[in-house]
Amino acid sequence: MTAQVATVTTQHFSMDYCKFGQGAETLVVIPGLSAQSVMPMAELMANAYKLLSDDYTIYVFDRKKGTLNIPYTIKNMAEDTVEAIKELGLSKVSIFGASQGGMIAMEIALGHPGLVKKLLLGSTSSHISEEGFSVFDNWIRLAKERNGEGLYMNFGEKVYPEDVFETIKTGFIQISKTVTEEDFSRFIVLAESLRNFNITEELPKITCPTLVIGSKTDNVLGGQASEIIAANLTGSPDCELYMYDGYGHAAYDCAPDYTERLLKFLKK
Repeated sequence: MTAQVATVTTQHFSMDYCKFGQGAETLVVIPGLSAQSVMPMAELMANAYKLLSDDYTIYVFDRKKGTLNIPYTIKNMAEDTVEAIKELGLSKVSIFGASQGGMIAMEIALGHPGLVKKLLLGSTSSHISEEGFSVFDNWIRLAKERNGEGLYMNFGEKVYPEDVFETIKTGFIQISKTVTEEDFSRFIVLAESLRNFNITEELPKITCPTLVIGSKTDNVLGGQASEIIAANLTGSPDCELYMYDGYGHAAYDCAPDYTERLLKFLKK
């Protein structure tokens, strides 16, 4: 399946996205924090979501282009993503957000309930405590030191199960050599947005059907983060929680039945 990479330009900014699938329904995918843009992996993403492509046209949105300055909050990212979605003429979309993307997705559901048909949240959290920020603090330190290989290695070790990381480590080392000065600067700003993030008390205001998928072996946000989200979605008419026992934080990349679970919930 071919993925189309393009740029949407609003009155305020430009944002890269990729599009694939030919279904009548629309699914927006918001990826998590990464050292570099995910757009070079458009074909891999299209293949990963192939199971959904008959029923859905899928849009994967990057963060806005250009220089980013602190503070650039999760809510700012959500508003920018909504602006890009509307600029493309999309409405009543289902949204799947993974990790930081899930936080953005929750902010969209809170601020624009009429836009969101269904919400799917993977390995994410509604609250990052100061103690829980230690993983991100380390990544920020490595980015400030301009240590691309160190950042990619620590990122991979935390996000992926050990056996999976061993198979991709060499590729990560090669990719780390391509991290630019702009990549480092943007990563720091995007990671800083997680500091003191807390919308747990607002979760009851989310009113769309929501699927929460976590992993008990999440070494970045912790499995309990998904359980807390599900417990507080009291305003959702249909809330489901599924916890993997394995696959780490990147269950969305590693669990073989992940897209099947997404599709099952979407088609309910």
